Amino acid sequence: MSVFLDPACTFEELLAEIAAKFKQSARFWGNVQMALILEGRELTAEEEFRVVNTITENSGIEVLCLIDQDANRIERCEKALDQKLMELSHQTGQFFKGDLHRGESLESEASIVIIGDVRHGARVTAKGNIIILGELRGSVHAGISGNPDSVVVALEMAPLQIRIADCGRHYGDRGRKLGHGPMIAHVENCSIGTTPLKKSIFNLLNIN
Repeated sequence: MSVFLDPACTFEELLAEIAAKFKQSARFWGNVQMALILEGRELTAEEEFRVVNTITENSGIEVLCLIDQDANRIERCEKALDQKLMELSHQTGQFFKGDLHRGESLESEASIVIIGDVRHGARVTAKGNIIILGELRGSVHAGISGNPDSVVVALEMAPLQIRIADCGRHYGDRGRKLGHGPMIAHVENCSIGTTPLKKSIFNLLNIN
């Protein structure tokens, strides 16, 4: 969704207008998840946060991410992310960047964050949580040390198999999506349950 912001009014007036418009149209939008583009005026990071917060407080919209149309800023952010991931990987070995393809496997002695997709036929195992910032279409086993409180998170969840500690579930070979948007798998009544993720993924990253 693109939102055009009036460059002429004050920022507080802008927030009031956004609140009013999204409150009026809340029934039309319903409960949805979407990416957001802000156009019309330059905003600081704090102002962007306040705009997003105003939209979510006055509607059933969950903003998954902001899409930036400034190519230079995107490039700077990508370089900063790459540098940070390199630092973290050297310190902890708990981050992996790239896609895992059929026949490939990845193991972690702690929790692991994968920046990429786990394709059909690939496998990931970890003693802690498995966080996939991409598609999960392969097999994963979290909490292999026997920890049933471990979770599996993916931005798109269409797994072949999920195991957490001693509990497991096979989902078939068709790659059926378990829901729209980010999902979390966890142990529920001695079986694997999956639910939409309604809070920031990074709040779950109790990596150890």
